[in-house]
Amino acid sequence: MSDKKTTAPSRREFLRRTGAATALAAAAIPHVHAGEDNTITVALVGCGGRGTGAAADALATTSGPTKLVAMADVFDYRIQGSHGNLSQRFPSQVDVPAERRFLGFDAYKRAIDCLGPNGVAILATPPVFRPPHLEYAVAKGVNVFMEKSFAVDAPGIRRVLAAGEAAARKNLKIAGGLMSRHSPALEAAVERIHAGVIGEVVTCWAYREHGPVGFAPKDPGMSEVAHQIRNYSNFTWLNGSFLLDWLIHNLDVCCWVKGAWPVSCQGQGGRQVRMAPDQLFDHYAVEYSFPDGTRLFGQGRHMDNCWGFFGDIIHGAKGSAVLGEGIREPRIFKAWKQTPENQIWEFKGEFGNQYRIEHERLFEAIRRDKPYNETERCAYATLVGVLGRMAAESGREVTWREALASDLVLAPNVEQLTMDGEPPVAPDAQGRYPVAMPGMTKAF
Repeated sequence: MSDKKTTAPSRREFLRRTGAATALAAAAIPHVHAGEDNTITVALVGCGGRGTGAAADALATTSGPTKLVAMADVFDYRIQGSHGNLSQRFPSQVDVPAERRFLGFDAYKRAIDCLGPNGVAILATPPVFRPPHLEYAVAKGVNVFMEKSFAVDAPGIRRVLAAGEAAARKNLKIAGGLMSRHSPALEAAVERIHAGVIGEVVTCWAYREHGPVGFAPKDPGMSEVAHQIRNYSNFTWLNGSFLLDWLIHNLDVCCWVKGAWPVSCQGQGGRQVRMAPDQLFDHYAVEYSFPDGTRLFGQGRHMDNCWGFFGDIIHGAKGSAVLGEGIREPRIFKAWKQTPENQIWEFKGEFGNQYRIEHERLFEAIRRDKPYNETERCAYATLVGVLGRMAAESGREVTWREALASDLVLAPNVEQLTMDGEPPVAPDAQGRYPVAMPGMTKAF
């Protein structure tokens, strides 16, 4: 990778790349638009709750007709449950007979193969699978909506970046599920902060503090691979850690507000009270440094009977803001105390549905053949989370350059994974899984 790709962009470059349109300049080559009847076909890869929700948002877009034509997952019950849900809600837009409901680790290929050049692949599997699925969709010449997170390690991030560049050359449209970037209220708040209403941003705090992440015990006869995928939030090779997959939105919003990506991170985390047999740290506290020396603090905790907060706090030189995922109504204040008498701004427009809006913008770009590619921003937001995990798990300060250049793969040979094969991590004789040990673990 060149220095251009391994060094955090400047503020000006950051803002150029991550504006509201979030579009990369595409190569001026011919591209096939929606068919004569203007219908855009959709394939759903990953039929869990979020994938089903994303498919529903795609089918509900208003820029023109859409139709779901294929589905894929490694669990049949998820395919059938999702199909039943969507068929009931969108009976005229779901055309997925049994022969186009694909099961298995290669099912994504067969589902994507059902799409024409104007089609959209919705990629909503656990994030470890996102890089190969995105690569295949781009190779097949179809547009993509990909859910967060977008990889779990640096090699995966580099694959996503390369796929995004290939998509731009092909004039394909790529959208990412960082829905907070598509919230009208949050867009308005960030615009005012960038205009200087609270002065220069000096400190950002990103929080996700709530009760424990759930865990489903292994069913009799279930393979170890199936067990771990069913509990993907609990295994680092599948979701990249709680810090990445659960805090990515608010880390990304802080970087958006600041107008920069961090250059380094140090932090800590551990497994203090959690007893479930999995790999989860139950708390993280990481400190990022921006190029100008200002800081971003990320805190994640999932424990019972503890203080809870879900959102971002921003301090500027002359004021502050409360916003981010978990904060429906962003607010701006003339002081560092967020009290009613200090509030100077709140959003007065239509809040809209940010999940729906991200699909509306993608499908409009396809129909109007407008450049639209959010891949780089999504990959860098993922790197922020991965960088924090690396620092917390290793106990070391890690730079952006070191993180992106890392060759540590959390799930080697994931593309050869089978349901009855060996998973990347396995329990010991007591049923315990390997957990990172700061100061000892090689995390990057």
